[in-house]
Amino acid sequence: MFATLDTLSRPLLRLGLIPQIALGIAAGLLLATLSPEDARSAALFGQVFISALKAVAPVLVFVLVAAAIANHRHGQPTHIRGVLVLYLAGTLVAALVAVAASFAFPTTLTLEVPAAGGTPPGGIQEILRNLLMSAVTNPVTALMEANFIAILAWAVGLGLTLRRSAETTRRALNDLADAVSGIVRLVIRLAPLGIFGLVANTLAENGLDALAEYARLLAVILGCMVFVALVTNPLIVFWKTRRNPYPLVFTCLRGSAITAFFTRSSAANIPVNLELCQRLRLHADTYAVSIPLGATINMCGAAITITVTTLAAAHTLGIQVDFATALLLCIVSALAACGVSGVAGGSLLLIPMAASLFGISAEVAMQVVAIGFVISVLQDATETALNSSTDVLFTAAACHADERSDEA
Repeated sequence: MFATLDTLSRPLLRLGLIPQIALGIAAGLLLATLSPEDARSAALFGQVFISALKAVAPVLVFVLVAAAIANHRHGQPTHIRGVLVLYLAGTLVAALVAVAASFAFPTTLTLEVPAAGGTPPGGIQEILRNLLMSAVTNPVTALMEANFIAILAWAVGLGLTLRRSAETTRRALNDLADAVSGIVRLVIRLAPLGIFGLVANTLAENGLDALAEYARLLAVILGCMVFVALVTNPLIVFWKTRRNPYPLVFTCLRGSAITAFFTRSSAANIPVNLELCQRLRLHADTYAVSIPLGATINMCGAAITITVTTLAAAHTLGIQVDFATALLLCIVSALAACGVSGVAGGSLLLIPMAASLFGISAEVAMQVVAIGFVISVLQDATETALNSSTDVLFTAAACHADERSDEA
């Protein structure tokens, strides 16, 4: 019997994560249609998956941010600064686009809100006060209570302090970050089973209306990404180079975005981007640094995902968001996206940190993360395509701008 199960499961295990999630969605939909009572029982799988995410996300943010700062190399080449400015500007603009789209097309989700869910903050002053008080929380308490603001503050402080530590200490911290990322990968491997339980239970309880919510959320996210790729990124490139940006934009989309869409990994797309930079005859010393660096910190697609899903949770809970609060969310999303994990679904795991700005509990935020995995079949692939192609686009823009200034 076990040999038979192993034979049947082996082809499934060979599939990638996204096809497995798609199968989980289809199986949940089928079970909810044929047997709603059994579908409600399958909710346990979704609950276990959400609980695992809640357990690993605080440790992931703490260790990865601390390790990234501690292992940052001093004395980066000065010619890379233009690329870094474009990376940060592009990510911030992408978050602003996501805020505008979320206001124009507000999305609500079906969430289980605890009775003691807390009171939403009244405005930007209260949010800033809560941020300050949260940042000075005991780090152990912050990890236990998933206080992501305090976790981020302590991680930054620890990382800055350890930058001058011994090489062995920084290497050990980096190894710890790799180990935590490995655990996260194991948890995310449970996503197909967790999504199966989540979809089956949600459809059994709420019918097909829940699928319409997911489709609307996905449409807002993908619409923002397309707008950034075809409108705001070209405007940034034109501002930098004073040239028609679209030949370069379409070259980067053809040469980088298509492969990144199917590999769904910015890191795996680095060789493709390096080859494209070589074909574009860019400065070798620049793209040799900017392309690997961009795969880590240039995450405009992640900023869109974090912003849209966080505001969807806020709209669901009836939290009023003013412009100043939305601007603060843009900054937090941009900074969080720069530190997003390299594992699949890394941007989704940073949603609780942004959601904490609005007093949204980790339990509710993790339900939003789980919904993010449902739509990740298209969301993650499109996000990676935007992130990776923008690495080459902004590198080329910075190089062309330097050439123009040298000619002048």
